[in-house]
Amino acid sequence: MKIGSKDFDVKNHTYVMGILNITPDSFSDGGNYLQIDDALFHVDKMISEGMDILDIGGESTRPGYEMLSEEEEIARIMPVIEAVKSRFEVPVSLDTYKSKVAAAGIRAGADMINDIWGLKYDEEMAAVIADSKVSCCLMHNRKEACYVNFLEDVAADLAETIHIAAKAGIADDKIILDPGVGFGKTYENNLEIMGHMESLHMFGYPILLGASRKSVIGLTLDLPVTERLEGTLVTTVIAVMKGCSFVRVHDIKENVRAIRMAEAILGRR
Repeated sequence: MKIGSKDFDVKNHTYVMGILNITPDSFSDGGNYLQIDDALFHVDKMISEGMDILDIGGESTRPGYEMLSEEEEIARIMPVIEAVKSRFEVPVSLDTYKSKVAAAGIRAGADMINDIWGLKYDEEMAAVIADSKVSCCLMHNRKEACYVNFLEDVAADLAETIHIAAKAGIADDKIILDPGVGFGKTYENNLEIMGHMESLHMFGYPILLGASRKSVIGLTLDLPVTERLEGTLVTTVIAVMKGCSFVRVHDIKENVRAIRMAEAILGRR
């Protein structure tokens, strides 16, 4: 799979996506990187620690988040994407579910769109991605955690997302799927989907796990967001064992090391 100018061996390795939130209210690092210099310093650090792809978000999607206007979100992300692309060679993903924001981000240099609503929030999103020929990460999500058979329902929801992508003309080799830990799911649902991520290989696309520092870890270990590294590392190792191609994380160095060790044990290195 190619994202931007970089080739990813998604069948044999788990890559690290680093998180850069240009937000005042993200659950873990809100307000830390609002200034471009701070953001660029953090990107440089993440690259030096082994980050493979950068995910930039301009609107927090934590529980109870306040939605931004498209104009506000564009104003936040455009300068940062442009600055990152002018200084670094790392592929850039834009975390947004709004087609106008996605289009602006792609013009600024984004190589991928990370849509937490799996093309179902904004009916123009699929066309924007298809026309630009960028890659996309399409996440499972629901407004409410109401399921008849959880795993079967998740698979059916993702099948709908894939159908939307195909109808719009998004190429198969541009798609990554995300099970959506922390979105439209109960605590028990989140544990169950992480325990059965291999079932998503039925679709034939690379899988990305985004569980870093999330509430499922905090609830399991009874720990605040600042003390969830060990729990995150366990989810990353599980992701490697389940054949996930990407993990989206805050702590790059530690997760890179965990992946290397897990892959060595599994004979992938």
